[in-house]
Amino acid sequence: MNTTEKVIFEQFPFWEKAMGRIPAASDSKLKVFVGCGTSYNLALSLATYSNSAGQPAIAVPGGEWLNHPKLSWPDWKSTHVVALSRSGETTETVAAAKASRIAGAHVSAITVEATSSLAKNCDTLIEAETHDEEGIVMTVSASLMLLLGMQMIGAQIPPSIVSSARRLADQLDAGLPGILAGHSHFVFLGSGSLYGIALEGALKLMEMSQIVTQGFHPLEYRHGPISLVDEKTVVVMLYGADQKAAQALLVDEVREKGATVIGFGGPGDLELNVGCDPAFAGLCALPALQILGERAAQSKGVDTMAPRHLTKVVMLG
Repeated sequence: MNTTEKVIFEQFPFWEKAMGRIPAASDSKLKVFVGCGTSYNLALSLATYSNSAGQPAIAVPGGEWLNHPKLSWPDWKSTHVVALSRSGETTETVAAAKASRIAGAHVSAITVEATSSLAKNCDTLIEAETHDEEGIVMTVSASLMLLLGMQMIGAQIPPSIVSSARRLADQLDAGLPGILAGHSHFVFLGSGSLYGIALEGALKLMEMSQIVTQGFHPLEYRHGPISLVDEKTVVVMLYGADQKAAQALLVDEVREKGATVIGFGGPGDLELNVGCDPAFAGLCALPALQILGERAAQSKGVDTMAPRHLTKVVMLG
């Protein structure tokens, strides 16, 4: 077992320690979830959770919120900015947090580095301890920041999510040997809160294995991207409870065109039971998507502790 694999499977005690956090208070009319890379994918998911909880929210990449926030929201100075960064040192995110505070916005920071620049430039700090062996590729820290963000919104995360997520990761891992061989194009599909998770699954596999990946809303996939489907394609469908029938029809179509399908919570060549409340399906699926990236990397002989062209912290001069 290499270090990345070890960290993925050892993340669950850190979840347990992070549960029960008090939500961050702000009377702003709009939450703006800001992040870069994985943190932006989490921001997309958190914005949908916030909206479903009756708390209006949007998600914006760190650089976009820094450079022209009013294009995302005209009254940007009156928002509650929730900045996500594992290191708390990501240049665009830290600068966006600083600029937002100067402009009068309330800023909350979600990070796993309590002494970071972001932690020092926020009004409310939400942090948790992460695995000290986590490498460049963000795994346990991503799960933790999603968990913390959901709790900030007011979600009561059940302790049973730990066993559900562990079981789902094991279930996928056991079925992967027959899936990975001969495939060089991976597509991740998710709707609602699962769209950001689908993008994160695509990003994980791309950066870990250097395989071409894509992420889409499921019903958008017919509108052009489906033209790339062939026998070398794997489609990862993150089924939503409210659109399962429509998404299953799409799965039938891509299978007819030659794709192999991994179905999280629904039909596929590999069908996986997501054994948790649908509201928490994204969090539950993250470790499984991380192990998918690791196994794909192993199949190509790629060392995920030293991914090509990547560093643990993106800091601009």
